[in-house]
Amino acid sequence: MRYIPRLLLFVAILTFYSCLNEHSKGSLDEDQVFTSAKDVYVNAVATLYNYIGGNADSQGLQGTYRGVYDYNTLTSDEAIIPVRGGDWYDGGFWENLYLHRWTADDQSLYDTWKYLYKVVVFCNDALRIIDKKRDLLTESQYTSYQAEVRALRALFYFYIMDMFGNVPLATSTIDNMKDSKQSSRPEVFNFIVKELQEAEPFLPKEHSNLEGAYYGRVTQPVADFLLAKLMLNAEVYTDADWTDNQRPNGTNIFFTIDGQQLNAWQACQYYCDKITADGYTLASDYSSNFAVHNETSVENIFVIPMNKILYKNQFQYLFRSRHYAHGGAVGTSSENGACATLTAVRTFGYGTSQVDKRYTANLYSDTVRVDGKIVRLEDGEPLVYMPLAVEVNLTNSPFIKTAGARMAKYEVDRNAYNDGKSPDNDIVLFRYADVLLMKAEAKARNGEVADNELNAVRQRSGMGYRQATLDNILAERLMELMWEGWRRNDLIRYDLFHRVYDQKTNSTGEADRHTIVFPIPTRVMALNKSLKQNKGYRQPLS
Repeated sequence: MRYIPRLLLFVAILTFYSCLNEHSKGSLDEDQVFTSAKDVYVNAVATLYNYIGGNADSQGLQGTYRGVYDYNTLTSDEAIIPVRGGDWYDGGFWENLYLHRWTADDQSLYDTWKYLYKVVVFCNDALRIIDKKRDLLTESQYTSYQAEVRALRALFYFYIMDMFGNVPLATSTIDNMKDSKQSSRPEVFNFIVKELQEAEPFLPKEHSNLEGAYYGRVTQPVADFLLAKLMLNAEVYTDADWTDNQRPNGTNIFFTIDGQQLNAWQACQYYCDKITADGYTLASDYSSNFAVHNETSVENIFVIPMNKILYKNQFQYLFRSRHYAHGGAVGTSSENGACATLTAVRTFGYGTSQVDKRYTANLYSDTVRVDGKIVRLEDGEPLVYMPLAVEVNLTNSPFIKTAGARMAKYEVDRNAYNDGKSPDNDIVLFRYADVLLMKAEAKARNGEVADNELNAVRQRSGMGYRQATLDNILAERLMELMWEGWRRNDLIRYDLFHRVYDQKTNSTGEADRHTIVFPIPTRVMALNKSLKQNKGYRQPLS
């Protein structure tokens, strides 16, 4: 019988605001469950990885709907789910996401908060168990188990802090979250950095994307990637009031690393260089990183392991994007929804004589062919995706069902289960190309020449030289990392997220930048009266 964590009390976990030290009914006695070091690792540490992916709305860091990925992608100039007549209106959810009209009352935002904090709670309990059962562990085991859980918890706090700004910071199971103190965004940022820096030396120096003992785990390169990302965004995360038009300067934000005082841009480069030293490199074939069997990638750093037989995790985005006829042609169903924005296809150079060679690796457009044969609609006409016909609401468009270039990044698994939603392609979370682009941007922001890093990424895909200006790096990030869940993060760092772009043409209500974080859900605030709503959002009536 599998051990059920002591804190898996349904109401406590889902609200995150009940006492966290109650025993769930039906749990096994810990003295029976934990009788060896292996028991401690398997039942307290390894079980946490069950929550990196998911198979239900708002669960998992990627793969499902209405969660972390959608809030970081469909709110940006990269992708959109247009209203297609009677399809994809869904109470205005997708349209509001793209137009930044979310509210604290949104159920999906609350569900995403619950998911992220659920994993934090499990991590806190895992640390409690490791301490309680220390007599079963060697000193090395105790240190490494603790480090792995702390780093995993830091990963989830990264997403919480990035999305919600000022949030409760719970670090033990004795915290009563109903009355938990709200920490400022800079405080949470500093906590995450400290946790990762202290845990990193005790993590295995292994490639987490490769099958074997470290597959899917948080290892040193995973922690270093996250630290690089934190440093690159330090100006944003150390800003206590993002609505006052005064952002800190990364050149003047310092970190002590390996006995050195480095500013944010130098610190980002330091962690990028550590990942390079660990043997990561660009794959010769861009698309191979997203193949059905991509477990041998020399480029992927952190993935959600996928196996239709072994795991329940789902990857639903190809299913969501393709037209019905397109899905049928590859042997699955489809939902005919998500597509690229006008900004995205134009950044790739669509419609010009110089289309980026990564376009077809990321997007289906124009006449659709499967196995060399034209895909046809019910009336016999060819299926033709129209990349430049995208509108926020396509109800009155002649291209209501065919507007928009569709997701093509991952190879289609013809043997996938669940109408294609359970393939064997591992979902890529962190990738070495991003490391090179982070380093290029950090160098450019620090007044250094970054052409080598930018053009290494471009040349891999057969593209010509470009100067590493900040604008060119941002465009490169869209083309290289399309569909990988980083675009909101990028636009905020470039101070563009709150502005007019693509078909988000009215940003008057966002002039104070309050939308660069989401509101704390109303139901959360109702349970903890001490929390203050993020600026720019309505404070609930007491």
